[in-house]
Amino acid sequence: MFELRLVQGSLLKKVMEAIKDLVNDANFDCSTTGLSMQAMDSSHVALVAFLLRSEGFEHYRCDRNISMGINLANMAKMLKCAGNDDIVTVKADDGTDSVTFMFESPTQDKIADFEMKLMDIDSEHLGIPEAEYDAIVRMPSAEFARICKDLSSIGDTVVISVTKEGVKFSTRGDIGTANIVCRQNTSIDKPEEATIIEMKEMVSLTFALRYMNSFAKATPLASQVTISLSSDLPVVVEYKIAEMGYIRFYLAPKIEEEEAETHAETKSKSEAKPKRPKPEVKPEVQIHLEVEDSCMEPAVESKPPLDLDIKPKKETNGEVEVMDVE
Repeated sequence: MFELRLVQGSLLKKVMEAIKDLVNDANFDCSTTGLSMQAMDSSHVALVAFLLRSEGFEHYRCDRNISMGINLANMAKMLKCAGNDDIVTVKADDGTDSVTFMFESPTQDKIADFEMKLMDIDSEHLGIPEAEYDAIVRMPSAEFARICKDLSSIGDTVVISVTKEGVKFSTRGDIGTANIVCRQNTSIDKPEEATIIEMKEMVSLTFALRYMNSFAKATPLASQVTISLSSDLPVVVEYKIAEMGYIRFYLAPKIEEEEAETHAETKSKSEAKPKRPKPEVKPEVQIHLEVEDSCMEPAVESKPPLDLDIKPKKETNGEVEVMDVE
């Protein structure tokens, strides 16, 4: 038996609105610690993960760990039937192939329930522990959304550069170029408007703007967004969900054509040198973060949850695998 009761039902609606256009179907993992989900987009370029901890619900019951395969577009349609102030209850009995949503108005004068069929979805679960990043930027989520929207009218990609000067968002298109710089600003009176930059090393990476705009749909969930950058890892765009969890988006960076050509030339030169025999490697399941129109293919290897170690891989024929999950 699985059952949860969320007083702020609008939170669940906002989560679905943020991810339904990025992911079609996903398994919702229910355990005693809370409700979580991990899924990749259809192009295997982006990964989304969210967690709602059990203590954040008014009532939470999970007799045994279960996985519910759900079509996110259908779930979003169900949740649209709930008012923003409604209390949402989700139930799923053991051995059933459906989940029930119940919406109660705050005054208890209206109660509606909907039943949705579950799906059988095969997917590998990734363990994603915390990692060290070269730079971490915390800024107002509305400002980040506005920057991504404005730049998408100029170009298709955004270069995010973190230096001592601040964080710079740049793009280039047929009509010209655009650069937006946000300097550190620690506002004591309004912490939600602060921009905080933690930098160990300067970093500059390129990403597809259409994915950044998709991530920005989570803006209603939090006043602040955290952007974690490192040359060896996918970017992590994180939004806190009240005090009960988070939603994180992972996106592999793109490599510019000039840089890709340099990689190819370096590789062709290295092929003339004698190679050492490779040590035998045991086969492992891999889920790739493939980059559109790019010359790299970062990979994430599936391991048990909370045991991910991402390391850069060597270059191969102009392709670079960035993620190695151990």
